[in-house]
Amino acid sequence: MLHILCWALLFSLPYLLRPSYENSKPPRANEDQHTYLYFTHIVTWVCLFYFNAFVLIPKFINSKKYWRYVFVLIALIPVIIVIDAICFKLLLTSETYRFRNAVLFNFFPFIFILACSTAYQMIRERIIADKLANERENENLKTELSFLRSQVSPHFMFNVLNNMVALSRKYPEKLEPSLIKLSSLMRYMLYETDEQKVLLEKETEYLQSYIDLQQQRFGKKVAIHTCMNDIDRNYEIEPMLLIPFVENAFKHGTGLIENASIHIELTAKEGLLHFFVKNKYSEFVDEPKDKTSGIGLANVKRRLNLLYGKNHNIQITKQDGWFTISLNINLH
Repeated sequence: MLHILCWALLFSLPYLLRPSYENSKPPRANEDQHTYLYFTHIVTWVCLFYFNAFVLIPKFINSKKYWRYVFVLIALIPVIIVIDAICFKLLLTSETYRFRNAVLFNFFPFIFILACSTAYQMIRERIIADKLANERENENLKTELSFLRSQVSPHFMFNVLNNMVALSRKYPEKLEPSLIKLSSLMRYMLYETDEQKVLLEKETEYLQSYIDLQQQRFGKKVAIHTCMNDIDRNYEIEPMLLIPFVENAFKHGTGLIENASIHIELTAKEGLLHFFVKNKYSEFVDEPKDKTSGIGLANVKRRLNLLYGKNHNIQITKQDGWFTISLNINLH
């Protein structure tokens, strides 16, 4: 419909722009024949437009055969003049055909139609290329996010199972409720994390279960302070996005840390999520490193950049024996 409207507007311009005094003149005897001839010109230019856009440009320009393209265009000029001459002699038998006038009459529309056709096809191909590039980028983004998420889960399970081993040795009577919590964690990981987003309420319950497991493991050796009450639970968030910060706090803020303490705060209201994690650390404690060390924070920072871009802000600081992470996300 857009093409039809554009052609109709273009070829009606001679009639729309015709001076008003000409409309008052009596029509010429062969007015209908001139109209038919003008219609043949319209058909010729329309055919030239699409022939150039869908045949010549893909075949010659896109394959960089420029000289062949120019040769074909030069060959088209006499073809169009011959068509014009045939239509003229068939429709206007009472008038004399003048070759010079025919060349001048067809040359400038020929250049104009070619320019419009080339511009149309170039823009069309660019739009298609951009659309395909965006689709590929989206697919790559989904693939990368799935890969990053799959890295988080084994890392988390590795830490939790180690916690279970320690708990079975120190507090065997607490192992059963801990296994129940672990079961709920695994259920969340298996059935919820396949979704692009989950309710913030479920993510909060997941975090709280993990914190409870750690609390059972360390008991009074680590002071754990949590505040996750001021939350509008109707918001949604990507699954497994916040847990690496909590994992990091328990991994590096426990052990041989004097007066170990961990603070976790989560608020979400008016479209803004604020997540705060702070733990004590010691620069003098040489922590053992494993092959999965550092996966969590690296992945979550990468995921935040992919998913939220400029709609998030994260600050990580080390000061006065405290390791602090402050994350703000615009959930809208």
